[in-house]
Amino acid sequence: MTAHKNQPFARRLRFALAGLAHALRTEQSVKAQVVVFILVVATMLWLRPEALWWAMVILASAGVFAAELINTAIEHLADHLHPDAHPQIRVVKDCAAAAVLIAALGAIGVGAALAAHLLIK
Repeated sequence: MTAHKNQPFARRLRFALAGLAHALRTEQSVKAQVVVFILVVATMLWLRPEALWWAMVILASAGVFAAELINTAIEHLADHLHPDAHPQIRVVKDCAAAAVLIAALGAIGVGAALAAHLLIK
């Protein structure tokens, strides 16, 4: 059994918050995602779209942030297991980065759809 398996919810929540705090302290890309999210929320407050648009924007933003955290975890694990440059590790890291890119493009698509909706309205 690993240290994080079958722990009470409060303890598992602390593990997750510790990971989030670490990423916020150490990863520039995570910090950038937080800044973008704050700007998105401010824009949404200004535009006042319907609740469904809020749900889509929050879900898209959460997807980007989750992908960024998974990418960070994969990079740290890969670097720990194989600190030297290796072509297979590069593929793993590139694919994780591509996941962030795809999530971000999806979020941009949601933003573009919202903009189109507001312009047509």
